[in-house]
Amino acid sequence: MSVVILDGSTVRSFVGDEAAFTKSVDERFASLDLNNDGVLSRGELRRALETFRLTETDFGLDTTTPPEQLAALYDSIFDQFDLDGSGTVDLAEFRSEMKKILLAVADGLGASPIQIAFEADPDGGRSFLRQAADLEATKLAGDNRG
Repeated sequence: MSVVILDGSTVRSFVGDEAAFTKSVDERFASLDLNNDGVLSRGELRRALETFRLTETDFGLDTTTPPEQLAALYDSIFDQFDLDGSGTVDLAEFRSEMKKILLAVADGLGASPIQIAFEADPDGGRSFLRQAADLEATKLAGDNRG
């Protein structure tokens, strides 16, 4: 487990660094595209969303969300990503929505720093927020050397 401190400017800086952001999103997209067909199916995106642990039981609450409500939630998120209504999410759609999501996170954080503990990702990947914090740390280390 590792702990980082970040705020909205950290996330905005990550999204604003086009090379770092694009590389990160493209790598995540590739890891989610299980059949390597260049698009995410509803099932592939749902598997990814399930890893975010959005249900009450994942937050220690003693309630469960009925399966039909979870299905509706996942379907609505998929529809948000599927900008052209094609029934799949291509890389451009994925990038666009991830940018919107991360900028919304940045707006929510504002200037208030928060501390986040990250568990090791079984896939060896890193979350977008972790990558944002790492990018900022790298930039700060470079500034301190000069």
